[in-house]
Amino acid sequence: MANHAHSNPAAGHDEGHEAHLVPVRYLVGTGLALIVLTVITVALHEVDFGELNLTVALVIALIKATLVALIFMHLRWDRPFNLLVLVGSTLFVVLMLAFTMMDVRQYMPTIFNGNAPEAESQLVKFAPGAPVAQDKPTNVLP
Repeated sequence: MANHAHSNPAAGHDEGHEAHLVPVRYLVGTGLALIVLTVITVALHEVDFGELNLTVALVIALIKATLVALIFMHLRWDRPFNLLVLVGSTLFVVLMLAFTMMDVRQYMPTIFNGNAPEAESQLVKFAPGAPVAQDKPTNVLP
């Protein structure tokens, strides 16, 4: 008879994996923190931080995502490599967002309100009743 000390699929155990029970106080505390941060996010919608609006929103989102990953996804008790993968992926996303924002800022001076002058002249000439593009604020991005 073979020795199956390492793995017993019939018993629902995988080799090398142990179940981890999260204390209820962690789950309740994390849930309450997420609710509070959501309320703060909604309340900050009424406050104008100028160019920092996006930054404040992303910081709050990062805090909420970190809480979910650490507690609900059990990364706090998991192997350090999995946390390294999460942090590395997050930093990669932040880097890509930073590159995108740098690109948008570089072309911000060339953005103008309404139709392009050439398009406007063609609209006036060939479609005098055509709707005109609505003016949009150019300071949408920080």
